Amino acid sequence: MKLEFLYVPTTDVTASLGVYRDLFGATEIWREGESTVALGMPGTDVQVMLDRDDQAAAGLLFTVDSVTDFHASQAEALAVVSEPSEIPGGFMATYRDAGGTTIYLLDQSTGEVG
Repeated sequence: MKLEFLYVPTTDVTASLGVYRDLFGATEIWREGESTVALGMPGTDVQVMLDRDDQAAAGLLFTVDSVTDFHASQAEALAVVSEPSEIPGGFMATYRDAGGTTIYLLDQSTGEVG
């Protein structure tokens, strides 16, 4: 398991990008059009992912070898928000910890992106 991103949904990617880049010194790592931007933060390998989404909760995004295996063996320790579902390249599931923090799990188990 690896903490990959701090997931930050926003209604305005451009405005949020300005804050993280200009105020906090972030550098753009990759981008998906105008809706998603990953930023490298000074002093850490963990990236901030800005994503245009007004429905999702901010949270931690971990990569794991298998979301379905994690779900089968560990899900009872968390509140399940969304069961594992297939996404391009693998699977994703969403949980909340006991304090209400959103935790996203992602794997790239199928390797079929796009």
